[in-house]
Amino acid sequence: MQISSKTFRGIRIIAAVNGVAAFLHVLFWSFALYRLASMPSAAHNAERIDRIVTAGIGVADQLWSVPFLTAGCLGLLWRLPIGWFGAQMANALWWYSYTFLFIREFAMREFRPGTMLFLPFALFSFWSAWYLCGKIGLFFARETKMQKGVVK
Repeated sequence: MQISSKTFRGIRIIAAVNGVAAFLHVLFWSFALYRLASMPSAAHNAERIDRIVTAGIGVADQLWSVPFLTAGCLGLLWRLPIGWFGAQMANALWWYSYTFLFIREFAMREFRPGTMLFLPFALFSFWSAWYLCGKIGLFFARETKMQKGVVK
């Protein structure tokens, strides 16, 4: 299937943004988790709970977001179905994470640096999901050699 340069530009932009986001996730959470581990024990129960929740978000991001963002980055460039799927899963994780973060941070009346750092990626994910839904055929409707009759 032929792909126009304009369409491929949109896919490359999404791939690049996913790659940058994956890299930032690894850097940010490696630093944040290291810092959490090196902090003295929390005196108050609320502070201890906050640290546990933050650590949980960090571990979940490393286990789920980074692989999906990486698969989205590389797979989109190679027009593989796993790239489309990874990018869409990463988009859904942005929405899930930011729903949680906004509720937590509005309740606390404090927006944390990580929330602000990753907000542009979360906003970008709305356009990314919409764009990729319109391009699904580029990733799943490929003709194989067998379908073309080359392999018997």
